[in-house]
Amino acid sequence: MTTTTPTSATPTATKTILLTGFEPFNGAAINPSWEAARALDGWSGPGFQVVARQLPCEFGRVNVALLEAVAAVQPDIVIAVGQAGGRPEISVERVAINIDDATIVDNAGAQPVDTAIIAGGPAAYFSTLPIKAIVRALRLRGFPAGVSQTAGTFVCNHVFYGLMHHAVGHSALKAGFIHVPFLPEQAADRPERPPSMALKDIVDGLRIAVEVSVTADEDVTEAGGATH
Repeated sequence: MTTTTPTSATPTATKTILLTGFEPFNGAAINPSWEAARALDGWSGPGFQVVARQLPCEFGRVNVALLEAVAAVQPDIVIAVGQAGGRPEISVERVAINIDDATIVDNAGAQPVDTAIIAGGPAAYFSTLPIKAIVRALRLRGFPAGVSQTAGTFVCNHVFYGLMHHAVGHSALKAGFIHVPFLPEQAADRPERPPSMALKDIVDGLRIAVEVSVTADEDVTEAGGATH
């Protein structure tokens, strides 16, 4: 009688997702991008785990901090998140452009105008997240969401461009940027009463974005996208 030794199934590799959010800026006391990101720090699901890090709202230094976090965490996926006050939906960004053109100062008092983020770098980089699959999943769950064709020219675009410039040399790294609206308490302090979204909804929306980014092998093809 021949006996065989049972073999163990090969364990599924766990993907690490680095989720970043920004510190408050422009005199604000809170930033929804960081409040949502830190709420997901340590969250895990089938085949993935999330690590959250806060980034400074400062040109130049933000990309140093981002790359330090990437080096420390060694993520498979990076989703940078920022605040887009005035937008009514979760905006999944498509493209980062190689320009800083700030209308306000950053937290270090800098206000670069018409300045390349990386001298001699490409004009733009595209997200490698499954952006339309994320938007579809969000909408199916009842979240206002859309593909955005512009991440602006402030620190959000600056870090998005820096992230994608880094990702070019690391082909296995999937990366991109998502903008989220004001929180209700932020909107209430403004006379124009801009659109807002509850923190729980932002957090749940980012959960969906993470899950789709982990499971989608390729993006969907369908019409969509807006400029803001």
